[in-house]
Amino acid sequence: MRVLRLQILAPALLSIAAGAAAHTNERGLDARNVDTRTPACMDFFQHANGGWLASNPIPDAYSTWSLDNEIGERNTAILKRLLEDAAAHPGAGGSATQKIGDFYAAAMDEAAIDKAGIAPLKHDLAAITALQSPADIAALIADWQLHGQDVLFDFEAQPDLKHSDTDIAYAGQGGLGLPDRDYYLRADAKSKHLREQYRAHVARMLTLLGDENATGEADWVVTLETRLAKASLDRVALRDPSNSYHVVTLAQADAKTPNFSWTGFFRQAGRGDVMTFSLAQPEFFAAADAALVSIPLAHWQAWLRWRLIDADAPYLAKPFVDADFAFKGGVLRGAKQNLPRYKRAIRSANSAVGELLGQAYVAHVFPPQAKQRALQLVDNLKTAMRARIARLDWMSAETKKAADAKLDTMTAKIGYPDRWRDYSALRITRASWIANVRAARAFEAQRQFAKFGKPVDRSEWDMTPQTVNAYYNPMGNEIVFPAAQLLTPYFDANADDALNYGGIGSVIGHEMTHAFDDEGSRFDAHGNLADWWTAADRRQFQARAQKLVEQFNSYVPVDDLHINGKLTLGENIADLGGLLIAYDAFKLTAQGRSEAAAPGGDAHESAASAAASAKTSTGFYRTRRAEVGDDGPSSATNDQRFFLAYAQTWRTAQRPAQLRLQVRSNEHAPAKFRTNGPLADMPAFARAFACKPGDAMVRPTSQIVEIW
Repeated sequence: MRVLRLQILAPALLSIAAGAAAHTNERGLDARNVDTRTPACMDFFQHANGGWLASNPIPDAYSTWSLDNEIGERNTAILKRLLEDAAAHPGAGGSATQKIGDFYAAAMDEAAIDKAGIAPLKHDLAAITALQSPADIAALIADWQLHGQDVLFDFEAQPDLKHSDTDIAYAGQGGLGLPDRDYYLRADAKSKHLREQYRAHVARMLTLLGDENATGEADWVVTLETRLAKASLDRVALRDPSNSYHVVTLAQADAKTPNFSWTGFFRQAGRGDVMTFSLAQPEFFAAADAALVSIPLAHWQAWLRWRLIDADAPYLAKPFVDADFAFKGGVLRGAKQNLPRYKRAIRSANSAVGELLGQAYVAHVFPPQAKQRALQLVDNLKTAMRARIARLDWMSAETKKAADAKLDTMTAKIGYPDRWRDYSALRITRASWIANVRAARAFEAQRQFAKFGKPVDRSEWDMTPQTVNAYYNPMGNEIVFPAAQLLTPYFDANADDALNYGGIGSVIGHEMTHAFDDEGSRFDAHGNLADWWTAADRRQFQARAQKLVEQFNSYVPVDDLHINGKLTLGENIADLGGLLIAYDAFKLTAQGRSEAAAPGGDAHESAASAAASAKTSTGFYRTRRAEVGDDGPSSATNDQRFFLAYAQTWRTAQRPAQLRLQVRSNEHAPAKFRTNGPLADMPAFARAFACKPGDAMVRPTSQIVEIW
């Protein structure tokens, strides 16, 4: 949840939201979160978080409730005050205060939005009605793309994968209304039922637009999208960077899509100077192009009306908002009610003018000294990872040298950008929320178009400071931590090392390990897609990674759905590596050294010997007694505090519908398995809690995964 994966054409992230929560200690561990009835060695996620789960029912407006939601609630309160103040005192026209204040005021003007009805869409609806040929359809799609509305395909600037100092254009598969191409193709009963619910949702939305044949048009929409889905790569294939990199000339692209002129598209965008770009999934574009002439015009018009209302419904009158939520929030995720308007307005502002709002946010939450402490943690984790690389017995000296070079060139961005984004060309008024949203889309599209063929701006961020998340960017070989990810209890400059290394340390280690997971490891120290491995070392890596695939394939989070170990492999490698690196770094501190331990709990130390060594110590987990306090279980050892801090950052409750959605379409495994999976591969954990062979949290020695 905290990770943005390989950033080619905007991969999905789990949503982060805010609301009320029970007995949360913002300064670290809280013994009330622990479920002492569940042994640590049986299910550590439940043991560390069972008390919290019991006391924190998921609010009706959410499908997931987690620590990130708790932090999001604090953020929402701050952002609400900032936006309300800006709306009341907007300042000079064109100022940051005016833009964020007017954006929020327009979003909150429910009466004006309801009165407008579908008037904001009339120009687009008329343009769809006027279409007379496949060429007209292609021209409208191009026009929408130029105004920031991705339709049929995704389009943006990213670094050239093999020349990472220069941005190029990437066009990638798109056009689907359901979360993933497999939703259209699965033959099981639940998938078929969901498709019927989707069909009914499309019909309802088209009815709200005034279409008289909405039911028949919904059939056309689903049929067209199913055709696009069949031509799309699945999510596992998309994890291979080479499947998003097919650089072509404009003439070659035009030949691939004779009914859609890329030469004309770039000229219309004012970038007639562009000579090449990446047609990321060529076979998808060939199939979509063929559909332009083989599918009846009326079907395309229905689909375009659907794509229009699907994108803009959240910013329109109440009937559209309610219908949009009923499917996306209710059917897909299991939420019982929509967020209040002010929270939806804040989310929208974060998306549209995020760095303008972020400038005001960081002044409230992130002092300079916090940035320095976080950078120190990064340095300590780099030291620990370098030591782990040196100890690897399966990697040659040649590949280790290249890995060290990549670690040496890795940069860390902490808190907020050194240079803020320039929004001077973006015009925001109080007249219309949807007009502001569309203006922000067009502004971002033009910002993307301006990048093609230009040097990469290494100062740029892909997340706002108020985002509770973090990411690794392989093309920049950088780890990025927004200020909101560096708040308590993830990180507290006044907390002890066990909490900070178990919390934010494991997150930092996670992002660092992404540079060496199955995707990141294909990029070199300069961010280029290049092979720096010996053939033998790569085979060793793949064999070890396959054991992790098999481990996660065996987990069943909901119904009969198994986690897809191949889809989640990158995150699982990063979770395991990040935890080991954070533990090693903790052992370099005075607190960590106070309890003797083998670095990282490496697998060469057997679970049996780990359990034997734990029996010589005493503490909360041996006596099963605890005193509730601000600092967690009163007699926990330092190692136990480290592992508790790690597990409690993953405290998460999810509705079954959201779990199904995540397992089927997201590269992140559910939180329970991101907690228990890595810990079960770590003998130091078994030692800390006196776990023994045969316990659920102790994997057999032959099955323990050792990678980084």
